[in-house]
Amino acid sequence: MPEPALEIAVDIASPEWAALGDAETIAERALAAAYGALDHGADARPAEVSLVLADDAMVATLNHDYRGKDGPTNVLSFPQQDGDAPPAGVLPGMPDMLGDVVIAFGVTAAEARDQGIPLADHLSHLCVHGMLHLLGFDHIEADEADRMERLETDILGGLGVPDPYGKER
Repeated sequence: MPEPALEIAVDIASPEWAALGDAETIAERALAAAYGALDHGADARPAEVSLVLADDAMVATLNHDYRGKDGPTNVLSFPQQDGDAPPAGVLPGMPDMLGDVVIAFGVTAAEARDQGIPLADHLSHLCVHGMLHLLGFDHIEADEADRMERLETDILGGLGVPDPYGKER
């Protein structure tokens, strides 16, 4: 059975992302790969995700306002909450909104530089990581983190991106 369609809305909110070239295409490919890697069931409907390619200031504000943490982080995920939208099927033909992923350019670029990896690979990793959070994955407990890291590594491998955790699996 084919996977349900994924609609991706990308907002390049910072001109810094132009340094990467085609950040939008890289991100869309990674988000779609993460979504497509999971079994969504026989009755799955089309889904939608929003991605904001932001600057550090925007992410710092969101990080403070929603997580109570000062400063920017590399990626934030905001899953669609149950009460925020009509239940699935109420609006026929409309996709289910998974939520929003927001990625900070400065933090992402600095991490890529410090790790000696291409910025495009790190963006792909953060998109996959953010999408998995929207789909209910977490890394609070060690077993959850291991499962999520293995899944990220497998998805990224399919995109030709080396293991971001540097482990042989």
